[in-house]
Amino acid sequence: MSVTEADTNTPQQALGDVLLQVKGLKKHFPITDGILVKRAVGHVKAVDGISFEVRKGETLGLVGESGCGKSTTGRCILQLDQLTEGEIIYDGVDLSTISRAELNRMRERIQVIFQDPFSSLNPRMKIGDIIAEPMHVHGIEPDAAKRRERVSELLTVCGLSPRFADRYPHEMSGGQRQRVGIARALSMRPEFIICDEAVSALDVSIQAQVINLLEDLREQFNLTYLFIAHDLSVVRHLCHRVAVMYLGKIVELAESDELFDNPMHPYTQALLSAVPVPDPELEASRAHQVMEGEVPSPINPPSGCVFHTRCPKAVDSCKTAMPVLKELRPGHWVACTEV
Repeated sequence: MSVTEADTNTPQQALGDVLLQVKGLKKHFPITDGILVKRAVGHVKAVDGISFEVRKGETLGLVGESGCGKSTTGRCILQLDQLTEGEIIYDGVDLSTISRAELNRMRERIQVIFQDPFSSLNPRMKIGDIIAEPMHVHGIEPDAAKRRERVSELLTVCGLSPRFADRYPHEMSGGQRQRVGIARALSMRPEFIICDEAVSALDVSIQAQVINLLEDLREQFNLTYLFIAHDLSVVRHLCHRVAVMYLGKIVELAESDELFDNPMHPYTQALLSAVPVPDPELEASRAHQVMEGEVPSPINPPSGCVFHTRCPKAVDSCKTAMPVLKELRPGHWVACTEV
């Protein structure tokens, strides 16, 4: 999908209400061969032409199976991965075209909470230094004493004692480490935070605490989140809208309650069918939609609709026609020709 084509099919929001626009984003990783001379023999199409928008103050969930391109999308927004094609427009600025110095200034407004609290913190640094380092590097708070005060404030806001500033990461639990990661992100006073599987490595009881913390922080600091996850129950609790990805493409996007109550794409229906219901009798009586086959390789994705090889509603035209996101209900976008 070209950028022009993506613009036409991007779910639109009210003018002036949009903080982030992703237009026709593609990220293809080259597969190289050769020892002395490397040559590309193929590409992994991790993200293959997606478009969406994030409004100020909302949480947009990005869900799908492992390997569908969720984290790669987040890394492209952060400019940790260079785009193959498309645009990342943040508050009117295309992040893929600005200079390194401009990008560093923009990163004060955009932060990330990584999936693994064990590897995302430097084990040789104290917690206070981990949180204070971004403020020192970006010159947000040049005074060391004020940085220490700010660290204590952030630890308190994130539900930790200020005494934790003198501890090392290995002296803390996984949930405490993830709170440190949140405090580090907040140290830059950002507007927009990408939560990349921020709770998936935590125990269920700790997940609830961190989710409630993220929700409270969004209201307290007027934050905007892109919440990348594969746990649909977590997404429903936290997110205003949800985008469903499959094999590098967005197949459905809608308000959270609308998506969970009225899923329209066969892939979304299958995902929700797999979520267990806490009522044993209802769980035993409800119908389950089991997807057949395996996820195709992103090196050689199917022609037409990427889901047609596993879709129970697929017809011959699905093998050749590539569906685009269409608004079938107000605010409910679906990429399927058979809905």
